[in-house]
Amino acid sequence: MKQSHNIALILAGGTGERMHAVVPKQFMEIDGETVLLHTMKAFQQHPLIHEIYLVCMPEWESFVKSEAKKGGIDKLHGIIPAGESCYASACNGIEHLAKTVKEPNPIVLVHDAVRPLITQDIISRNIAVCLTHGNAITALQSHEAYLVTEDGNTSDKFMPREGLMRAQTPHTFPLATLCQMMELAKQQGIKKPQSIFTLAGELGIAPLHMALGDLRNFKITEQSDILIYRALKALEE
Repeated sequence: MKQSHNIALILAGGTGERMHAVVPKQFMEIDGETVLLHTMKAFQQHPLIHEIYLVCMPEWESFVKSEAKKGGIDKLHGIIPAGESCYASACNGIEHLAKTVKEPNPIVLVHDAVRPLITQDIISRNIAVCLTHGNAITALQSHEAYLVTEDGNTSDKFMPREGLMRAQTPHTFPLATLCQMMELAKQQGIKKPQSIFTLAGELGIAPLHMALGDLRNFKITEQSDILIYRALKALEE
């Protein structure tokens, strides 16, 4: 594998409304460690990750610095103000990298802070697939068929599980490609894509290449997810 400069861009700007908690879920302490610190440690430990940047609300910046110091996260090179949406936060992060990173066209792994159980293999596969094909989207084969609905109550269509992949993060692209995507989105008036990879699809960037994900790399969204996280985290230790 040829060498590349690899950056983790961790999105931690969410407010966690669906969790109905006082603290946003990425900053929740579970069994003695915040979700965010566990996520940062995964990228800190990977030998091919050279820098970590984190996007969060400004009022949490000092907390993030404290957590990074506590966890020995010396790869953390910057904390970037979040935007009003996940996509706006990603844009802020990408624009910051374009202005500050000195390495020519690094590979950027855009990852949700609330997927703390990302594995070292997922990070390795994202870098390898992106180096080979120009992008990498973490994904898993679906084990279920899907109903298609417009009202949330009824359906007259379904999608068979064959051919369906369930996307996770990271979404991995060279920085120059991400900057081009942001500019094209502005030109076309695309303001709230669901994710980086769906934006790539809207812009006709194809094909998107899949890096195998892992069931453990799930997104903490609801209160019940904390129980799953606790159980899986205990198995790691």
